[in-house]
Amino acid sequence: RVRSVAPAGPCDRTLALVGAGLLWRRYRVELDFAMFQKHGFLAGPDARRRAELEAALGDPGVRAVVAARGGYGLTRILHATRSASLARDPKWVVGFSDVTALHVECARLGIASVHAHNCAGLGRGDARARAEFLDVLERPKRRRHFAELETWRSGHADGVLAGGNLTVLFTLAAAGRLFLPDGAILFLEDVTEAAYRLDRMLTALLVGGALDRVAGVVVGQLTDCPSGPHGVPAERAVRERLDELQVPVLAGLDAGHGQPNLPLVFGAPARIGDGALTLFPEA
Repeated sequence: RVRSVAPAGPCDRTLALVGAGLLWRRYRVELDFAMFQKHGFLAGPDARRRAELEAALGDPGVRAVVAARGGYGLTRILHATRSASLARDPKWVVGFSDVTALHVECARLGIASVHAHNCAGLGRGDARARAEFLDVLERPKRRRHFAELETWRSGHADGVLAGGNLTVLFTLAAAGRLFLPDGAILFLEDVTEAAYRLDRMLTALLVGGALDRVAGVVVGQLTDCPSGPHGVPAERAVRERLDELQVPVLAGLDAGHGQPNLPLVFGAPARIGDGALTLFPEA
């Protein structure tokens, strides 16, 4: 069974139902139409979203929880959400963007999760995106090799893949809830954040020591991130900040808010070097 939930922002009903319908071809998919509520910039009040998420995470018959969309809202409820059942009964948590908060919680509990399209993203995706989504759910330990990435700082590193949306990671750090595994390969992406804001968030993480034990970094899509009035490209700002870590850094991975949004298994052993990221390198 697959359960679709809307723990963050309001979603496009048509796209979410199309995505859920595609999953229905292979799985038993469940959802509550209350997920289509709109409460300002949220998919319903905090209590509704928290109860829906808790029920999905705690249901032993549910094997995957797929977010309907991202947006904003998980950081309002996750600290009060009972999620310890995930450690006893792991299941796939799938999504990206605001779902980064839930990926971090999975990492804290020591379980893997999938950074990939949500239901609405599947609804607008193409056949390749849908095939890759299903493949990562059904063959998560398959070796995945992402080559011809841009090398921002050379070197090789091995670690557990973790991370997600930079804005959400920064927000979690401000709340004292950021967790990154020691020696992690950090994945970062973002959307509609000006270059100086990306600089500011990375600076805060660096100065606060949140990235001290990162073994390497892979930068994904910086979608619609403007250079701003000073004309500084987002990629330049991020590259300059990450260079202070003095660890290998790759960029240009097609994962994030753009198309395609390649699925990634967070918690997987990862290796970077020679312009490539490899998941499950020994598989």
